[in-house]
Amino acid sequence: MIQQLTGSRVAELPPDETRVRFRHRHQTGTTRTEGRSQRAEWADAAKGACIILVVLWHVVVKDYLQIDWHVGVPVPGLWGTLGEQFLPLRMPLFFTISGVFAANAAQRPWRVVARSRVAGFLYLYALWLLIHTAVLAAAPDLPTDRATSALGVLEQLTITPSNLWYLYALALYFTIAKAIRRAPWALVLVPAGVLSAVAAAGLLDTPGNRAGLYQNLVFFLAGLYLRPQIQRWAATASRRRLLLTSGAYVLALAAMALAGAQQWFGVWPAVSVVAVIFGITAAALLARWSALSKPLASLGRITLPIYVVHMPVLALLHRLLLVPVSELGPSAQGLIVLGYPVLLTGLVIGLSLAVHRGLLAVRAGWLFALPGPRRAEASR
Repeated sequence: MIQQLTGSRVAELPPDETRVRFRHRHQTGTTRTEGRSQRAEWADAAKGACIILVVLWHVVVKDYLQIDWHVGVPVPGLWGTLGEQFLPLRMPLFFTISGVFAANAAQRPWRVVARSRVAGFLYLYALWLLIHTAVLAAAPDLPTDRATSALGVLEQLTITPSNLWYLYALALYFTIAKAIRRAPWALVLVPAGVLSAVAAAGLLDTPGNRAGLYQNLVFFLAGLYLRPQIQRWAATASRRRLLLTSGAYVLALAAMALAGAQQWFGVWPAVSVVAVIFGITAAALLARWSALSKPLASLGRITLPIYVVHMPVLALLHRLLLVPVSELGPSAQGLIVLGYPVLLTGLVIGLSLAVHRGLLAVRAGWLFALPGPRRAEASR
């Protein structure tokens, strides 16, 4: 599960643009409002692309590769390999944009940050952890982290976050951002970068999703501290820069794979930095192509329901489809093996949004925001 930037105004977003964008309220229309800058549009588009990649990866790993394919061609393995190439991009980019939009929030009083960000994200994490635990019990064959006892739930609530770790991480990262907001950037980014490198190298015990928690703090803080530079980079994106950054990303991936350097100290964070630079450049250029950027940006503004609902939806679909698809003949499987992950990803996202709309229709908005006089929106 990464977030957004700005546009026609040179550096600053309107105050509301800095609020967390896991929006739970239904919005009529997806066109850019007058107050939304182009840079906010591209950042929303980047979020939309990232949430699609997150769901696609879960579809491939947790469902597609579990099917008994007998088609005589290595298409399933190719999908798995393709998904792995986006691992350094998805969450680092998401957290970088989250950090950019945390800049204004970190300046607010502790009581505001504690409720709207820290308590808000912890509430969503705990609530949906219980929901996931209950639903995933009905799909025991889905290969995913799950709590199977009260002690397991307690562990996921505290020290070993579940598949919902992005929410857990945002609560922790906002606390850190608020606490160190006046510290020089070097005193913050260097230790966070070292932590990322240590975790990626396997030098820390990282059960469950702790690795992601350790590795992505540096990207959130980079977005927080380097916001002006990130905005300028996006505003001046060019096709030449896209060619250079995409080439650098491909070369970095190839070099890491050929050398088997995924766990060499500092290599994975360095490749992720290259990936984020490429992602920002690509999203900024994409924002100039409204036919594609507008749907992605619209999706990027409602990432919370997709993020929290898609795993239970996928679990139930996996239980429904695993045996029938595995029992299809080679000819029938050959017709669907290539497009299956794309179709199932679209179905999972569509059903997740339908569930979201249905829950809002029955006044269950408390499932997507901390209840209270001022409902905290979930952040980008």
